[in-house]
Amino acid sequence: MSMLVITGTGTGVGKTITTAAIAALAAGQGQRVAVLKPAQTGVGPDEPGDLADVLRLAGPVTTRELRRYPDPLSPEAASRLSGLPTLPPSEIAAVASDLNGEHDLTLIEGAGGLLVRFDADGASLADVAWSLGALVIVVAEAGLGTLNATALTAEVATKRGLTVAGVIIGSWPEDPDLASVSNLQDLPVAAGAPLLGVLPAGLGDAEPEEFAAKARAGLSPWFGGEFDPECFVGRASAQK
Repeated sequence: MSMLVITGTGTGVGKTITTAAIAALAAGQGQRVAVLKPAQTGVGPDEPGDLADVLRLAGPVTTRELRRYPDPLSPEAASRLSGLPTLPPSEIAAVASDLNGEHDLTLIEGAGGLLVRFDADGASLADVAWSLGALVIVVAEAGLGTLNATALTAEVATKRGLTVAGVIIGSWPEDPDLASVSNLQDLPVAAGAPLLGVLPAGLGDAEPEEFAAKARAGLSPWFGGEFDPECFVGRASAQK
């Protein structure tokens, strides 16, 4: 049994697609997989959230959502605006531990970045990861500006006693620019951890079979995939 915390360098970097890709590969290997989304923001009560995308792409894995806030803000700000209860890290950790006891792999997908606040005391996903002793996967953007955001995320994680297992590019452009190609070599340095995958842009629109195949091609053998960072860097560099 193992737990992974999936965080990002910001919002919209591909955390949900990355989470679904890791879940799809594990489920395809016969593992019992659970995906926990502690706080979903910017989605109404009857609207599909991130976990609906995970189920659509990864298949019948166990999913849990603990809080839902209608406004597209941080969980703490959305809670304050809506008057709905905040989400203490202790509750997240307790649910994650229960899921982990019944599954081979439990994935915990954050909202935004590592230090986005869950409550007025400043509790964040970093506190959850620390209390669980879970490895952290950082999902980063491909292009200009990603190195600083990745380095900041990794530095904070390390100072808080967390282990960053690797970095994954959540949306690789079809026609990458010079910065994106260069970042393939620099992102592992910024993260202090290996490049564990590169997922193509638009992957969330794929049908489940195609999604699984591209997830396998885009994720490291560490997840059960076939991604080879040296080969990928070589191919990308040759195109420039």
